[in-house]
Amino acid sequence: TYIRDEIKKGSLPCGMKLPSSRGLAQYLLVSRNTIDMAYGQLLSEGYIESKPKQGYYVSEIEDLMDITFPQKDPEKIVSGTEVEWIIDFSPNGVDMEYFPYNRWRKLMKEALMDDNRELFQTGDPMGDFELRKTIRQYLHQSRGVSCQEEQILVGAGLDYLLLLLCQVLGPQRTVAMEEATYKQAYRIFLQMNYQIRPIPMDNMGISLDDLFKSDAQLVYVMPSHQFPTGTVMPVSRRNKLLSWAMLKEERYIIEDDYDSEFRYQGKPIPSLQAADPMGKVIYAGTFSKAIAPAIRVGYLVLPWKLLKEFKKRVGFFACSVSRIDQTVLEHFIKEGFFERHLNKMRGIYRSKHEYLLRELKRMPKKIQVSGESAGLHVTLTLPEGCKEKEAVELAAEQGVKVYPFYDYFIGQEQKENRIILGFARLSEDEIRDGVTLLLKAWEPLLKTKQKEIKNGQD
Repeated sequence: TYIRDEIKKGSLPCGMKLPSSRGLAQYLLVSRNTIDMAYGQLLSEGYIESKPKQGYYVSEIEDLMDITFPQKDPEKIVSGTEVEWIIDFSPNGVDMEYFPYNRWRKLMKEALMDDNRELFQTGDPMGDFELRKTIRQYLHQSRGVSCQEEQILVGAGLDYLLLLLCQVLGPQRTVAMEEATYKQAYRIFLQMNYQIRPIPMDNMGISLDDLFKSDAQLVYVMPSHQFPTGTVMPVSRRNKLLSWAMLKEERYIIEDDYDSEFRYQGKPIPSLQAADPMGKVIYAGTFSKAIAPAIRVGYLVLPWKLLKEFKKRVGFFACSVSRIDQTVLEHFIKEGFFERHLNKMRGIYRSKHEYLLRELKRMPKKIQVSGESAGLHVTLTLPEGCKEKEAVELAAEQGVKVYPFYDYFIGQEQKENRIILGFARLSEDEIRDGVTLLLKAWEPLLKTKQKEIKNGQD
């Protein structure tokens, strides 16, 4: 390995003679066989060549030279300068400090102690029946979802499940998506050659007038807490959305219920699927936000008609979640540990959420805060005329990473003045320091805008 790396770096130039195997073995105090094996490997890989009665020489390796350079993270480069982030207001991820490691470890140990050989078999393609039964009970109690165990499909995260769903729904589909939306779902639909129809939103959610005018057969929505706006779709809009789906047989609604567990005012909003009498809603959920991203367990609730299509088209796929992980998760939920963990994290996130809102009161009154009743992020609306890109760059100069709204648009580029601040992974001290740095960063921008407004009034 050392010789190969030296050749790739150019430290051992082309045509240079290498030490004899006997001499190198004596120098390194190792067996000559070891040197012969190393030289043989280098010879077979093309790094060196053997000349009869002369020895080994470094090959012509112009095409083998290691010409890679240290890669710069594009997200850490602002105006050509690399940024070291002090505070990252990421809307992704969770606080892992309070994860019940000991309990999870104990459940894992118990799952393996019984010498259950079945856990090492492939299992049901849709996921273990006991886990699906446990998920059904949890969804019915917490979200009002009405389904049978047979309708639940378990998979390694929402990304994989959406890929499977596209196979079930078939090719050449047109899907409507909220503008702005969860970008990963958008990329997956594009990858599956689906036609995308961006639909504008208002303060009640996706615009039904624009949806009815579109040619979409599918619509992807987040009615309980839209990302990134934080909008909660009211019952009147939900009923109209269901009416849209019922008008044609091929129409379906994909309901992404990604973080409904974290609501800080009132009771959790019921799922859209709970109000669906005709099997038009495909319900999608995940344990990534509630437990940990690395769990990689998500689920779909398929209408009966699509369940038949699943078995016909992709029923031969093996379940992508380890049966051991499925067993641990099943007991974690069934034995009440999940509910306790969820209640604990809800309290922790509520405390962080309230602390962030208090700190944001230090911001000028013209900066509005929205989406503050649920989820793990809030949205700041800057004064009219303030540009997102400039605000992001000014924040980066202070070492603070914030997330602009334009990153989540999928249609034409739009002029926006909204910034997303996530708080799940930050401590209260980091939240306070982050807001202080943002105040310092945005002071020139806000002062300039105030002067422009005043001059315009004059």
